[in-house]
Amino acid sequence: MSQSTEDQRIPVTVLTGFLGSGKTTLLNRVLQENHGMRIAVIENEFGEVGIDDALIIDSEEEIFEMNNGCICCTVRGDLIRILGALVKRRDKFDRILIETTGLADPAPVAQTFFVDEDMQTHCRLDAIITLVDTHHALEHLNEIKPEGVENESVEQVAFADKIVLNKTDLATADDIAAVTSRIRSINSEAQILPATFADVPLHEILDVGAFDLDRIMETDPTFLEQTDHQHDLSVTSVGIECEGSVDGDLLNAWLRTLLARQGTDIFRSKGILSIEGNDSRFVFQGVHMLLDASEGKPWGEELRTNRLIFIGRNLDRAELESSFKACLVSEGL
Repeated sequence: MSQSTEDQRIPVTVLTGFLGSGKTTLLNRVLQENHGMRIAVIENEFGEVGIDDALIIDSEEEIFEMNNGCICCTVRGDLIRILGALVKRRDKFDRILIETTGLADPAPVAQTFFVDEDMQTHCRLDAIITLVDTHHALEHLNEIKPEGVENESVEQVAFADKIVLNKTDLATADDIAAVTSRIRSINSEAQILPATFADVPLHEILDVGAFDLDRIMETDPTFLEQTDHQHDLSVTSVGIECEGSVDGDLLNAWLRTLLARQGTDIFRSKGILSIEGNDSRFVFQGVHMLLDASEGKPWGEELRTNRLIFIGRNLDRAELESSFKACLVSEGL
């Protein structure tokens, strides 16, 4: 809490990390903990169907969604507008937390707080917190991209002030050592916080005064220049949204078959589904071939609507839609 007495600007924390690294899990921990802080959350998803709003636990915090593009490029103007609106309601909250999409380069997000005069006056970039999925990290960090295309996972590690080395329970000691070594080859300065289920003390990530513009300028002298960056255009998303309920057995068989065949190409999968005969939402989240499912909130009187999102390569929208809809109890819905 060292800087808050000297600097009255709103502290902003940016949560970044590749798809499935645990950003929403960490966000939920922040919202759940009894810390007495009032936090405004800005959330960015990649894809036309929003899922994360339903994955965030009930809280009294204000949550702003941005799911019409990537925060670091196409919707950056939206980010500035939301931040501007929040600044006008400064008395309603203590800090801002931005959760980026897993495909975001954090550099343009960080630039916002230095190249926009209003943001520089009213907001203070406190820290960039990058989550790393220990189990899948090397696969993404070592991927060779086409010339001119950024490896977002590398950028996220490079710009981190603190790195949450998440899902260590799914990795061996040798795996953890190898990932740590790779991280250090990219960013030798950031503090590494090992974690399972993104369980890190909040005092390690909030109001830590960790973002150091001078350090960034040393490693990237062009940081404050407005430069275009190119995402890997081979990575796309497919969103599916339809009413009705699905047969649980058919759904399980479909997901098993899909991830067995295409799991290496599916970086991230998420869904909020209505299962026939179940009064609560069925929530699943996947990273490659690993899938986790849980029971969500009761449907109550709400219209039962299934929402799924797949992010990866070689995704066939028509095939995904038709094979999912074959799991519906009534094809007419």
